[in-house]
Amino acid sequence: MWMAKGLIKGLITVVGNIDPKDFIPSNPPPPRRPLNFAESHENDEQKQFRRVFHQLAGDDMEVSPTELMNILNKIISKHGGLKTDGFSIECCRSMVAVMDSDSTGKLGFHEFKYLWDNIKRWQGIYLSQDTDRSGVISSSELPKAFKAAGFPLNDQLFKLIIRRYSDENGNMDFDNFIGCMVRLDAMCRAFKTLDKDNSGSIDLDIKEWLQLTMYS
Repeated sequence: MWMAKGLIKGLITVVGNIDPKDFIPSNPPPPRRPLNFAESHENDEQKQFRRVFHQLAGDDMEVSPTELMNILNKIISKHGGLKTDGFSIECCRSMVAVMDSDSTGKLGFHEFKYLWDNIKRWQGIYLSQDTDRSGVISSSELPKAFKAAGFPLNDQLFKLIIRRYSDENGNMDFDNFIGCMVRLDAMCRAFKTLDKDNSGSIDLDIKEWLQLTMYS
């Protein structure tokens, strides 16, 4: 018990001087729609994306973690400016978990499109902040990258993220950057959803804490 209390106290110390209002997560993903639902106002680009999604997801119109891993690794293999050792299955399980709004274990069309749009946006930030064109984001480039994404980090949280997602030299490659951004964005959205009075603090019981942290 004392170890758990110590861990929680340490985390509170790390993020204690962060104002949640400074964090700007993306809007929540839209609710799941029926499989045969077609947006009447979809433009040609969106309709094309739906056709591509059908090809990627198969007849069940759901993307599993394994399918997501194969999709992302196939795409990034075509981008020479992104240094990465590939998205792992564990990373993709985590991404599906935090994006899986209806807890099916897979991503439907709108959940996948939401994730895809965010990855494209974060890829643009990654490339723009990689000022030395090394293919990775160095520790000196990371603060501006996170700030550009809407997450100004204090020094303690920055060091925590470096230890978790960067290599021994403090460099973060593309798959780790995206994995970190997906998780950070989702956790901030969850916090803001629970912070109904916009007070900057929330109360969780043990069941809510485990639900929030275990499937992510």
